[in-house]
Amino acid sequence: MVTVVGVRFKKAGKIYYFDPDMFDIKAGDHVIVETARGLEYGEVVIGKREVFEEDIVAPLKKVIRIADADDKMKNLENKAKEETAFDVCIKKIEEHQLPMKLIDVEYTFDNNKVIFYFVADGRVDFRELVKDLAAIFRTRIELRQIGVRDQAKMVGGLGPCGRPMCCSHFLGEFEPVSIKMAKEQNLSLNPTKISGVCGRLMCCLNYEQQTYEDIRRKTPTVGSIVKTPEGEGEVIENSLIHENVKVKIVKDAEVELKVFSIHDVELIKGDYEHIEISEDELKQEIEKIDEDIETLLEE
Repeated sequence: MVTVVGVRFKKAGKIYYFDPDMFDIKAGDHVIVETARGLEYGEVVIGKREVFEEDIVAPLKKVIRIADADDKMKNLENKAKEETAFDVCIKKIEEHQLPMKLIDVEYTFDNNKVIFYFVADGRVDFRELVKDLAAIFRTRIELRQIGVRDQAKMVGGLGPCGRPMCCSHFLGEFEPVSIKMAKEQNLSLNPTKISGVCGRLMCCLNYEQQTYEDIRRKTPTVGSIVKTPEGEGEVIENSLIHENVKVKIVKDAEVELKVFSIHDVELIKGDYEHIEISEDELKQEIEKIDEDIETLLEE
């Protein structure tokens, strides 16, 4: 086991582990650490804890010091410099008529490098822009092209639910999200209904996915024959949300409809709801939905 602290450099950014050394570091403290980009100012979001060696990226670097008043002042000065650098870069992009959109600017703590984040539809020849920026700021310049999900994370805003976007509010890293998740959660496969501000599938599809998979493995499909506490019957309806099934039971020539928890029934004949479907089949289904929407709009 190795003693570490978790440090974050941006709000909702990835958490990196560092060796606290002999410092008494608590969550909420600000520290100066050395990274591949040089000295960085970060916030401790995970206090001292022990983790397995395989959970860290070797070599584990030590915290240089707990940030003092001068360090905090320098960090604020860097933030002000970033705003100025943003305006300067915007003007230079316009001068060179480059097909790119500047999203954010970041100074390393030691001012050894200025990083400009941008989005563009394709590759951009920004060599002349880099020369101009290097002449102005007299430090190393890095232009980094990012994707639409990273853009949404940096810019922030409100998601379709009306709450602050997860990626800019608390998600440290993006998890893989697939259209299969929407299918298993009985959501509409209309892309406009399951896409976030970035235009990609919403990250929140992943939050309850494991629960849905577990429930589906225990939920009989409609038409299945099950054994219930009141006898055998046919499933005519099921609810993943409520974790129950409605069963048609025939007794003495009379038909009764009863609702049972999926934990109180036993499958005799049929199958469970767990979906085994390929991404290609799902894409074909989505294409059909898009065609139906276009037809309705034309009408």
